[in-house]
Amino acid sequence: MGVYLDYNASAPIEPRVLDYMIDVYRKNIGNADSRTHDFGDNARKIVEKARGEVASILKINKDEVFFTSGATESNNIAIQGLKTYGITEGKRHIITTGIEHKAVLETAKAMQAQGFEVDFVNPGIDGRVSVEQVLEKVRDDTLLVSVMHVNNETGIIQPVREIGECLAEKNVLFHVDATQSFGKLVEELQSLKYDMLSMSAHKIGGPQGVGALILRRKRYKLPPVKAIIYGGQQEHGIRPGTIPVALVAALGYACNLAEEEYKTNQKKCKAIRNRLIGMLSNSGLNYEFNGNQEYCVSSTINICINGVVSEALMLSSKAYCGISNGSACNSNSYEPSYVLSAMGLSSDRTESSIRISWGPDADIGEVTKSFNSLIEVTKGLVW
Repeated sequence: MGVYLDYNASAPIEPRVLDYMIDVYRKNIGNADSRTHDFGDNARKIVEKARGEVASILKINKDEVFFTSGATESNNIAIQGLKTYGITEGKRHIITTGIEHKAVLETAKAMQAQGFEVDFVNPGIDGRVSVEQVLEKVRDDTLLVSVMHVNNETGIIQPVREIGECLAEKNVLFHVDATQSFGKLVEELQSLKYDMLSMSAHKIGGPQGVGALILRRKRYKLPPVKAIIYGGQQEHGIRPGTIPVALVAALGYACNLAEEEYKTNQKKCKAIRNRLIGMLSNSGLNYEFNGNQEYCVSSTINICINGVVSEALMLSSKAYCGISNGSACNSNSYEPSYVLSAMGLSSDRTESSIRISWGPDADIGEVTKSFNSLIEVTKGLVW
């Protein structure tokens, strides 16, 4: 099967996190919302410990953390959950970007179908949206601005710090999809100004199926988000449904590890990045980076290899490494990347582009060996 190099789709679960999660599954059988016995009390203590661990890595209050099934649900709650407030206040305008994850793009389009107006701001060829272009679209009736922190396809860091600073004093809510930056750009997120933030555990070595929505208090009030599904009063009614105690515990532990080890993790990822870039530069291939690499995270490379069709390359290199040509949510589609298209890249360039992503647990020796095989396969496909 080769080496896995598609961490932006889903990172392998960290062995320490897996062991901890299994231990919680084995030893704790209670419902965290059961109030009549010790089993419920013990489960609740585990959940609240995890809530504190998520809060700690962001330097926020633990009552601002709401558990969900992952960033897709968090994004949906953050956007759709504002519908009633937007209608009541006469604020039916939303601003987002053309390179967001489909969990934001499709949700924004759903709001359009319900009478909201949405502006989609495209980035430049550098992969970054313009702060000025985003802010110049803000109006009196603007309800929400939603911008991702790091693009999942290119790895390019978006100017959410600058946007957040400018929106902080305006009567406009700011949502950040931090799926690809959470647990990695730790200090940046700790200092970021936002009202809502989404994340998934499986991007930082946690399990699939759990994440969080962060709702920051402003003047002691949470953002006016309402539940989009109905049931009990779990998570203060923001996200009804039985809390998956072991999954939440694993998320918390993954946050704890990330908070302790993120600097070391960055160094490991950067070492792999430097190795891959060095191999590319010595390969003789005609390639181009997609996006300004000065703003790229240390765990992602998105490149166009001229003269090579990415679909053919991915199929031909399966035995050596697992790579992709875009977001996993579009993996069944053979259409060119909408992210690269929004950047203004030609169809030929998008069809020749691949994404390579890794994590701190990737073995640099194995990655080097597999990437060398990938380069040799690529040379045989050039036309």
